[in-house]
Amino acid sequence: MYYYWITFILLILCVGLAGSVSAKVRTTFHAQQKMGTKSRLTGYDTAVRLLRANKINDISVGRVRGELTDHYHPTKKQVNLSETVYGNDSIAAVAVAAHEIGHVLQKKKGFLPYKIRTLLVPITNIGSRLALPLVLIGLILEVAVGINQGTDIGYIFALVGVGLYGLSTIFALATLPVEYDASRRAKKMLVQQGILTEEELPYADKMLSAAAKTYLASLLVSLVAFLRFAVWVLIMFGGRRRD
Repeated sequence: MYYYWITFILLILCVGLAGSVSAKVRTTFHAQQKMGTKSRLTGYDTAVRLLRANKINDISVGRVRGELTDHYHPTKKQVNLSETVYGNDSIAAVAVAAHEIGHVLQKKKGFLPYKIRTLLVPITNIGSRLALPLVLIGLILEVAVGINQGTDIGYIFALVGVGLYGLSTIFALATLPVEYDASRRAKKMLVQQGILTEEELPYADKMLSAAAKTYLASLLVSLVAFLRFAVWVLIMFGGRRRD
């Protein structure tokens, strides 16, 4: 029980950290929205120019509602830019747009971490749905079968559930190199294509670096949540050692 409350405190701290980092991203974005680029290119212009510069002609650029809701949809072959990025010519807007094109290039060039993350998406979704039901089934089997017959079948079900729950942490870990690499590609392309000057680049770097930290914070939250879940399962099974 001691470890359970330790993980609870850690989880609260990590969630608070994630909230603080997210607020920092929005603060940075809002500040840089007021800083127009010398090229006067909007987020949409940036995305289109970078796609053409990389000879990518099968990706469309659209607009979605919200703020910082930008994303690349590989299946639909769409780069969707948020309302605050699509028609905005600020440094923050072109940086975010270039970041999404960075993901397009990752897919085109077969960037290994991107492949791994893409592979993990459906597996993680299934795992998150099955984790708790498997643990509950394990508890039922432990009471109905395990105690009377001395079998570990219930405990095994629960461990499988814990493993599936941990897939979300593996996904968060796989996301880190993907996001950092997309930002690295974005900064390089912005200067090469004359969208930002060398003097403007540090501001874009500040925006992209702040955004990348949100993924690091998410990884910490996911890791502590996984540990808390694992400790809860061990407590439910009486903390018994199994061979």
